[in-house]
Formats: sequence, C-alpha cells, structure tokens
Amino acid sequence: MRAWWVGRPGPIAGHPLVFGERRDPRPGQGEVLLSVRVCGVCRTDLHLAEGDLPRRRPGIIPGHEVVGEVVELGEGAARFRLGERVGVAWLGNTCRRCRFCLRSQENLCLSPTFTGWDRDGGYADRITVNEDYAYRIPDVFSDEQAAPLLCAGIIGYRALRRAQIPDGGRLGIYGFGGSAHLAAQVAVYRGASVYVMTRSKEARRLALDLGAAFAGDADDEPPVPLDSAIIFAPAGWLVPQALRALERGGTLAVAGIHLSDIPPLHYGSELFQERQLRSVTANTRADGEEFLRVAAEIPLRPTTVPYRMEAAGQALQDLAADRITGAAVLHMT
Repeated sequence: MRAWWVGRPGPIAGHPLVFGERRDPRPGQGEVLLSVRVCGVCRTDLHLAEGDLPRRRPGIIPGHEVVGEVVELGEGAARFRLGERVGVAWLGNTCRRCRFCLRSQENLCLSPTFTGWDRDGGYADRITVNEDYAYRIPDVFSDEQAAPLLCAGIIGYRALRRAQIPDGGRLGIYGFGGSAHLAAQVAVYRGASVYVMTRSKEARRLALDLGAAFAGDADDEPPVPLDSAIIFAPAGWLVPQALRALERGGTLAVAGIHLSDIPPLHYGSELFQERQLRSVTANTRADGEEFLRVAAEIPLRPTTVPYRMEAAGQALQDLAADRITGAAVLHMT
C-alpha cells in the first residue's frame, strides 16, 4: 500500500515525512481492515512530524481523522458489515480495567493507544481499527465533511464541555482552525454568543459567517467579559490574556495535546475570583458518539480544503503557515 510515515522529525519545511510503499496491514482479533477514502490533517500530525510530540515508534504513519470502507473482518469482529463506512479517531484503545476506565474516564486511561501515534494512522491506503473504537458516520455528511469531525469535532466538543458555558453565555475562542470552527457552530446552536480572536483574516470572516458575534485579531480584547473561553491555538502566551478576559467565576479550557510554555501568571488579575484553568485530554467514546449525533442534528457545516494523498507534506506546510481556513483533508484516490 502507499503511505506517508515520519522519517526523522524536524521542521516541516525540511520534509520529515517519507512517502513510499508499505506492507498492507491485517486485522487482528476484534479489528476491521478499512480501505481509506479520506483522512483529515490535524495539527497533532504536524506536532508529531516536527518532533513536538516524541515518536512512540519509528516509521509511524500519522493520521487520525479517517473515513474508510470495511474490506476485511478480523477474528471475532461483528460490529460492522463489509462495505460499511466507518470512522477512525484519535483514541485507538484503552486498557478497560484501570481506575479511570472503570469510572467512565477512559480518556485518562493509564495505558491507552492512539491512532497515528502508537498505531499506524490514515495517511495510507489501508488501516486497521479495533471495532469498539470505530464510529458509524451519519449519512448527512460526505467523506470529506466527515473527516474533521473525527478529531477536530470531537475534541472541540469535549473542550466545550470542559469550558462549562452557562446557558446563553459568552464564549471566547482563541484560534479558529479545524476544531474551533466546528465547536463555534455547536456553541451558537446551543444559544451562546461567540467571540473569536485569531490572526487570520480569512478565519475571522469565516467566524462571522458561522454566527460569531465578534471576530478580532489574536491580540484583541473581546468587547465584553467572557463567561468561558477555549484556546485552540498551541500558544501558551494566550493563557494569561484569555484568563484576564474572563468574568468572575469563568472557565478557560485549553484544547490540544501540545502547548508552548505558559508565561508566569499573576494570581490577582488572572486567577483570583474563582477563575478556572482546565486542560482537555483526548476524549471518551461516549463523547464521540454524542458529538456525531449533535453534528448531524444541527447539521454542522465543516469548511474543508481538499488535497491529494501525494500532497500530504504540502498540506502540513500550509497548516503550519496558517494558509488553511477550516480543515485540510487528504483524498486517497
């Protein structure tokens, strides 16, 4: 099969991904084999290629927003039919027996595996997935529309939950890429007023088109105090700025597996008066199932930019340079 894998991690302009032929995977116990149709391009893939995330094993194939067709069933696999459309997300497996798994916090599992980090991902013609961690895709979405839902959408949805937006509240969003533009639509649908701060002019236009009440530059202060905020950009310097923008009792959630260093915080102006700073760690399968139901109900309008599979390196370079509005999606054929 054709695939991209991480060679020697480094700046994306130095082409750390390698394109070539790899042996087709075979499904194991309880797994299904998919013929990959499309795979979304996530900032986590960029962090992996550049070495911000350490490789878990050499030659790992990135990609964890995968839509494919079931072409083979492993022993004992019975959840999906041959030919069925299936989605593969970031959470690839959990131990199912640690204290976190047993209390429905599998996103905090002590020994999880992740697609495109521990196990090969979707920058390839074929991928295997544990059937318990795969998703049925709502029919309302095309393959290209569905891809970013599987990480950008699910993680954005968990970030919304972690941000604890009150009914009719004011939500600030810092950074407006693949995940943020989906989370904003859910927030607006549920009655929140959304205030977006991002350095991209195109993203600011998209935010207003999707119903945001305000769209300013990354350095701008929102015009009103915020009840909640989410940082989607991997920029630690935004944390003090966002905390200062919060109303008393407000909550800031940081969505992302990687964040640059946070400057020292000033307790009185940035954390006092019961402001909260919370991280977002992966997601549970329940998060994913609930989000896909909500996404189909709205229905969400994913903004996507298509790339040929052979252009995966260019897609990551464009992502790094903020040349993508919405989410990039690789097409395998």
